[in-house]
Amino acid sequence: MSEKEEELQSLDELAAEADEPGFDQAEATFDEIEALRAERDDFRDKFMRALADSENMRKRADRDRREAENYGGSKLARDLLPVYDNMKRALASSQEGEEKVPDALLEGIELTMRELINVFKKHGIEPIEPEVGDRFDPQKHEAMFEAPLPDTKAGDIIQVSTTGFMLHDRLLRPAQVGVSSMPAS
Repeated sequence: MSEKEEELQSLDELAAEADEPGFDQAEATFDEIEALRAERDDFRDKFMRALADSENMRKRADRDRREAENYGGSKLARDLLPVYDNMKRALASSQEGEEKVPDALLEGIELTMRELINVFKKHGIEPIEPEVGDRFDPQKHEAMFEAPLPDTKAGDIIQVSTTGFMLHDRLLRPAQVGVSSMPAS
């Protein structure tokens, strides 16, 4: 082989070696693969978080919808309670009064009162009607006064001033009561 042929062969071998991936190229390819894996893991994490956030948002919206359905009318209900109180007082005064109340008027008040109670029940509003002698419950009752009354224990209800109301499981208005403060003997 001539010197020129050897030189050409040597140049061809060098060119072939340059085309084959070398150590630097392999290291660069490995780094790219690791970068792609890290990016993939980051996207997977973001996707899972977004999925969890959307599920939590759906649950929160469902809970808010149920609460609005159950408790959205609480302000209106609270505003109607004085109407109930006034009608109850009208019925009580007609039965206790010395004046004769026309039967038609009394019947109209009773019918309206029954209809109001039915509407309350339809919308989940239940009365809290403690009796004299029941135990005072600060979760449902509001003590308007305390007084020592013989033959009672401290914490017993001695007078009911106003009926309380619950809206489903929430207190709409506590029953206003008088409570015994009789010391233990």
